[in-house]
Amino acid sequence: MVAPATHSAQLAIWPERILHERNPLMSEACLSPKPSRRSDVAPFLAMDVLSAAARLEGEGRTIIHMEVGQPSAPAPQLALTAARAALEHGRLGYTEARGIRSFRERLVRHYRDTYSVEIDESRVVATTGSSAGFNLAFLAAFDAGDRIALTSPGYPAYRNIIRALGLVPVEIEVGAETRWCLTPDLLEAAQKDGPIKGVLVASPANPTGTMMTPQALSELVRYCDGNGIWFISDEIYHGLVYGTEQATALSTSHNAIIINSFSKYYCMTGWRIGWMVLPECLVRPVERIAQSLYISPPELSQIAATAALDATDELELVKAGYAKNRELLLQALPELGFDKLLPLDGAFYVYADTRRFSNDSLAFTKAMLEEAGVAATPGADFDISNGSAYTRFSFAGSNENMVEALTRLKNWLA
Repeated sequence: MVAPATHSAQLAIWPERILHERNPLMSEACLSPKPSRRSDVAPFLAMDVLSAAARLEGEGRTIIHMEVGQPSAPAPQLALTAARAALEHGRLGYTEARGIRSFRERLVRHYRDTYSVEIDESRVVATTGSSAGFNLAFLAAFDAGDRIALTSPGYPAYRNIIRALGLVPVEIEVGAETRWCLTPDLLEAAQKDGPIKGVLVASPANPTGTMMTPQALSELVRYCDGNGIWFISDEIYHGLVYGTEQATALSTSHNAIIINSFSKYYCMTGWRIGWMVLPECLVRPVERIAQSLYISPPELSQIAATAALDATDELELVKAGYAKNRELLLQALPELGFDKLLPLDGAFYVYADTRRFSNDSLAFTKAMLEEAGVAATPGADFDISNGSAYTRFSFAGSNENMVEALTRLKNWLA
C-alpha cells in the first residue's frame, strides 16, 4: 500500500500552473486589463496529466498512458484511402456550414441501419468534433443564466463550457442506487432550487462507463419533453458497448439534441469531426451560429468520416481489443486492491474507488505517474464533491500496454 505522505511529496511533478489553479491565493496578480470572469473555469486535469506525462517522456521515461480517452488504433483504412484521394485532387475548401450533403446523407443511413430510426438529412449538422457540437447546442438552445442539469461524476468539459458561455451547470450526484445514471426523480428534486432548462446525459458515460437501459433513457427523455426541458444526448461512445443494448434518444423523441463524434469508436480523434441531429426548430439557429464561429468543419475530415462509416469490420476488430483489455482489468485490478469498480457497460474506462490507497486521488495519480510510470486521471476531474475517492483508468491502449501497466502497478503497490 502506498502511504499518503509519499503522494504529497510528489506535488513537484505536476505543472506549477495546476497548483496555482487549485489554490487561487498562489496566483500572481494580473495587471489590468484582466481575463474575463467567464474564463475562470477549472483545468481539464486529464489533459494536464497528459502534459505532465509528455514532460517525463521528454526526460527519457517510458510512460503507460491510461489518462486520456484516445484510441491507440489509427483511423480505419477506408478513411485514410478516401483522405489520400482527396489530397491528390489538390483542392480542399469551405463546405456548407452544416457539412457536405453526402456526409449528412450517409449519417441518415447510419441511423436507419443502426437504430431503425428515420431522420431527414436537413436535421444533420457536421461539427468540428463533439466539442463544437456542445458549443452550438448551448448557444442555440439557451439564454445566459439558464440552468442545465448534469450528472456528477461526469465529463468536466461540460460544466466548463457551460460556465464559459454564461450558463449555470447543475451537477446532480448519482450513485449505485441508480446505477450511476440520472433519473426523473433526481431531476425533479433538482428543480426545487430553480427551473432546469436543459439536461445533458452521456450514455455510455465518461468516466464511469455505465449505460442507461433503453427504458431508463426513454423515461428520462419523456420527462424532459413533458416539462419543456431540452434533452441533450451525448452518444459519442455508441458502438463501444459490451454485452448490453444501446439506444439513441431519437428512438423516443425527435425533439432531443443528439451529439456524436468520430473520435471514439471510429478512432479519429485528431481529425476533429463530429455531428449533431437537431430538432427542426434548431437547425437554422445552429447553422447561423456555426457560420460565424467555425465557417465549416474541415472538408478533408468530412470526406474521411463518410468513408469510415463503412469500416465496420475493421472497427469491430479494434473494439474486440478493448473488450480484451476490459476483461483483463476487471480481473486484475481487484487482485491489486482496486476492489470497488463501477459497472462497466461501455466506453473504455474503469472508474475505481482508490480510498484503500489514498483519500486524495490527485496526489495518488501524481505519485503513480512519477514512481510507476502509469498515467491515470484523478476523480477530481469528474466529481468536485466526491472525486478525491476515485481514479479513472482508460483501457483504449494496446493489450501489451495494459499488461505492462498492471505489472508496474503491482510492483508499485507492493
